[in-house]
Amino acid sequence: MTGTGTHDVLAAQAHGFLSPTGVEIVFLLVGVVTLGAAIVTVTTRQLVHAALWLVVALGGIAVEYLLLTAEFIAWVQVLIYVGSVVVLLLFGLMLTKAPIGRSPDADSANRPAALAVAVAAAAALVWVVADAFRTTWIDLRGAPQGTTKVSGEILFRHWVLPFEALSVLLLAALVGAIVLSRRTERENTERKNGAR
Repeated sequence: MTGTGTHDVLAAQAHGFLSPTGVEIVFLLVGVVTLGAAIVTVTTRQLVHAALWLVVALGGIAVEYLLLTAEFIAWVQVLIYVGSVVVLLLFGLMLTKAPIGRSPDADSANRPAALAVAVAAAAALVWVVADAFRTTWIDLRGAPQGTTKVSGEILFRHWVLPFEALSVLLLAALVGAIVLSRRTERENTERKNGAR
């Protein structure tokens, strides 16, 4: 072993295997903020506030991708989720004339059942992801994971159908919001005409 290699090993032993670096500390702090924003998103009773907290949660995930040096995925997260999904949600709120302030309809007596389902779904998701990637190895000599080249090949070679299905789903949600708002306007017009 060369002198430089011995020095690197001794430096790693002195530093400690679990000693956090600055990037790891920032990653943890951003993760805590993202988790807090996600919890506020699903617990607030104001729909517009929920949408704005969702922006914080999705932006935090984008920052986590940046810290993992997956810049392409981070910008896709910002453009698609923060830029499109949240805007679609806000358009849906405006088109359906949802209440802007506190909404009594946003609270439900089914919170314990919803919490149980959420915990079970989270446990199943963690188990499925951990089981799927247990034997997966990343080739460190190849192109870095998260780059435009690798992500584009994976997306358009293996995930074309789910990608297109997601775009159709978002379009259907927007069309549904427009249909619901038109029906509400028609019902209000009929009520006004009936009152006369």
